[in-house]
Amino acid sequence: MNWFKGRHFNQDIITVAVGYYFRFNLSYRDVVEIMADRGVSVHHTTIMRWVHHYGAIFQMLWRRHKQSTSQSWRVDETYIKINGSWNYLYRAIDNQGLTLDFSLRKQRDYLA
Repeated sequence: MNWFKGRHFNQDIITVAVGYYFRFNLSYRDVVEIMADRGVSVHHTTIMRWVHHYGAIFQMLWRRHKQSTSQSWRVDETYIKINGSWNYLYRAIDNQGLTLDFSLRKQRDYLA
């Protein structure tokens, strides 16, 4: 079942935002700040809606697959076009294919 069909944001962005909210017990505005550091502009009410919509689904799935992340992970780098300009998307992926973290940058430099 595709729970993310018709959403404005990418599945990875929604998953990371809701994951931060539940895992670290943050407020919606704290999650907005973390997402802004990664280059994603989102309003706190949007995060609230995601938590209300996906919260029960994610908790059920995470409870079923409750495993610690493995020690093996890789970084995936790609570039995507957003509003007519090219940006670099970096994702940290573990050996099971789960996204651990991501970063969206305009330039490919040492900080990325």
